Amino acid sequence: MSWGNFGWRPYVSVAERRAKAARELSKLAKKTGRVASPVVLDGRKIATTFWGNAWCDNLEAYSDYENRLPRGRTYVRNGSVVDLQISKGNVTALVSGSELYKIEIKIKPLAPTLWKSIQTECAGKIDSLMELLQGKLSSAVMQIVTRHERGLFPTPKEIDLDCSCPDWADLCKHVAASLYGVGAKLDQNPTLLFLLRGVDAADLISKASAAEAVRQTTGNAGTAPAMSDSEVSDVFGIELAPASASSEPTVELHASPSPAPAPARVPQRKASRKQKVQRRLS
Repeated sequence: MSWGNFGWRPYVSVAERRAKAARELSKLAKKTGRVASPVVLDGRKIATTFWGNAWCDNLEAYSDYENRLPRGRTYVRNGSVVDLQISKGNVTALVSGSELYKIEIKIKPLAPTLWKSIQTECAGKIDSLMELLQGKLSSAVMQIVTRHERGLFPTPKEIDLDCSCPDWADLCKHVAASLYGVGAKLDQNPTLLFLLRGVDAADLISKASAAEAVRQTTGNAGTAPAMSDSEVSDVFGIELAPASASSEPTVELHASPSPAPAPARVPQRKASRKQKVQRRLS
């Protein structure tokens, strides 16, 4: 009796699955122009940064996912997630198994009231977007944005899972691998979490700090301060007359008076012959 009589599929090694997936991706790229973005781990750890670890910890906190997550960890570690794309409210992935399976994970946007609440609690406590994305803030602040069910991470009821594999469970190993793959992607780019939940990380930055940054930028822009009236007079050699209440200041130039114009010469009329004779006789 062969194993096939039980309806089980023959075992396919990881190397064979990867080779098959590579061929399928090549065909897909030629057909649709889609550029694959595989999940590549450095070692056995799925995530190593604050946001990546926080995402994975949140997944494992839900009992709904508890039984299916271990197989997902195995798949993402052996490089089976050959493509994973994150956009607003959506995660799409291709996972190599007996076939190349298509996964779509829809995630509801963060509720506006919850996002407003998070902003209010973080008001004045986050001065730098860089520190936020690196997770280098006080534990009190980070607990607000990563807390269970009231932070940035989605709850199971906010996640809709779909895979093209024949597994009857919503959270199959391919979907579980994709969810862990999101955590690995957050290691590389934490802003993807805010994109996924449909919010802007900059909204958490202290308004006072933002205003100070603008002030410093303006101050360093090379704009010279306005000159006083006396400085204007010294530089340009002019005197500013006092401004009246209803008019603009007037400018008086210090200049030497111009010489008076010479009197115009009156043209002499030529003497007549009779006049010349009279001059001789006189």
